Amino acid sequence: MSKISRLSGCRDWIDLGFVERERTPESAMALGIQSHVAGLSLSNTVELLEAMGVQRSRKAVHDWVQKADLQPESGKSPNQIVLDETVIRINDQQFWLYAADPATNELLHVQLFSTTTTALTDIFLRELREKHDVETAVFLVDGAQNLQTALSRAGLRFQMCRHGNRNAVERMFRELRRRLSSFSNCFSHAEPETAETWL
Repeated sequence: MSKISRLSGCRDWIDLGFVERERTPESAMALGIQSHVAGLSLSNTVELLEAMGVQRSRKAVHDWVQKADLQPESGKSPNQIVLDETVIRINDQQFWLYAADPATNELLHVQLFSTTTTALTDIFLRELREKHDVETAVFLVDGAQNLQTALSRAGLRFQMCRHGNRNAVERMFRELRRRLSSFSNCFSHAEPETAETWL
């Protein structure tokens, strides 16, 4: 079923038989599941529900999708993932760009933070795990201690690697920095969220 077809028509294909308590209206729950399965991020799905007056966490939406035994079609299950971070500038401010990239040079997840810490890496990994099946993947990382610590905490396998498949993400970061410097006027007076969407 294509993503767009999941957004249109009825929601009969969503089995809400797992619902034990009626804390959330079934129509809102079905809309949340439908939106996330169609490709909307957990954060944007929560915002959509909030616009309807339903306050639920990203974890709640994630749990609904899990219990309904539905996963977003975009979810990947790579064997290796290159995890890295680099600094970019937006409006004279410095931001850390985290990116997860499998061996196919396709970005699995991108996030901007105003600093780099193990706690922020934990957040990045949690969001990555919500979007993709990475439990059995081997993460290729450089010597960044915060990446290694966060992966250890999460119980994910990693390997220090400075060459080979890691070169792909380094090339991607170089190209990204080149484009940002060439088109920096695109980001003048832009919010980090705008840059994140563009990325």
